[in-house]
Amino acid sequence: MPKFAYHAKKTPEEIVKAVIIADNKKSAIQKIAQKGLYLLSVQEVSEKGQSQLSGMLFFLKKVYLKDITNFFRQLSDLLESGLTIVRALDVLERQTHNSFFKNIISDIKHYCMDGNPLSAALEKHKKVFSKLEISMVRSGELGGALGIVLLRLADYNDRQLDLNSKIKSALAYPALMALVGLMTIVILLTFVIPKMMSLFGDLGQNLPVPTLILIGISSVVKKFWLLMILLIAGIAIFYKNISTNAGVRYNIDLFKLKIPILGELINKIEVARFSRTLGTLLKNGVPIVEALNVVSETINNFIVKLEIKKSAEYVRKGQSMADSFKEKNIIPLVVTNMIAVGEESGNLERALFKVAQSYERESDAAIKMLMSLLEPMLILVLGAVVGFIVISMLLPIFEINFLAR
Repeated sequence: MPKFAYHAKKTPEEIVKAVIIADNKKSAIQKIAQKGLYLLSVQEVSEKGQSQLSGMLFFLKKVYLKDITNFFRQLSDLLESGLTIVRALDVLERQTHNSFFKNIISDIKHYCMDGNPLSAALEKHKKVFSKLEISMVRSGELGGALGIVLLRLADYNDRQLDLNSKIKSALAYPALMALVGLMTIVILLTFVIPKMMSLFGDLGQNLPVPTLILIGISSVVKKFWLLMILLIAGIAIFYKNISTNAGVRYNIDLFKLKIPILGELINKIEVARFSRTLGTLLKNGVPIVEALNVVSETINNFIVKLEIKKSAEYVRKGQSMADSFKEKNIIPLVVTNMIAVGEESGNLERALFKVAQSYERESDAAIKMLMSLLEPMLILVLGAVVGFIVISMLLPIFEINFLAR
């Protein structure tokens, strides 16, 4: 159906710029008039041009999870206070500072003004709102508890933000240490060692093997530094492209799960996310098969994702979700047993929330342990490299002193 971009006056001071869907231009003008707006201009929008513009805007702008969390929480508060969905969205549009997100809220508002449900409006912006959020909003609309569901969505996103924050803060210090160490090594290899080479050449003596190795490395780095950067960038791009292949990604993610300590941490994080997300969806009335398919989209590890999709097929055929996880050890046995008990007692979402709480605590402990191991390992590796460079530079000087005696 054609789309029409229009400019209209809502009040003498306020100009509305939006897009409306209609059969033709005349129908679009009638719809705009029904909204009580004074039309200034209207023209049909090319779908191709609109999609290209949207793609460019999304590349240049970004809506952060924190923005979406605040949107759901504030929308819930406004609806609970008695405002209509359109009026609440209008308030949020006015107070949103992110211009890209403001335009999205405006589009959602005008889509709802045409009589469409909020879930359908959110579904138009799948790059911003996840399947989980759309499914939960739809269930809230069907159950007549949209305000409560939006608040639960905000709480869920808050937990995801908290987890992301813990991981980022834990990695910040090791990353800074690695960056400083790498810069130190590069400066030594490209600036300090070449000057020392000229000094060693003037001495006219045979250099120790470590010094010769260091000089060789320095020469390679100085001559081919641009080629090395391009090679690293090429490897990164190649990895990114090849990792989209299902078979390659399967093997990569399987390898990640088998890495000591790190694999266990990844598994704990994914199990916690799976349990929390599935429990939240079930609590809000989403059917279990649909919920499992939605949950699989939130999982990062391809192996765990496949197991959850496989479980959805099991449940669709009338089998137990717990039984589907028992064939492989991807989902821990204790989690499988908790799910089995929840299914038998009819309190599956409660069992899932308990699993989520337990694994979130274990994930926090595992992150702290991994960081406690990573920091001394980085210090040891960087210290060994810098130590080798310093010793290789000092060895010829020591030999001169020895010969002088």
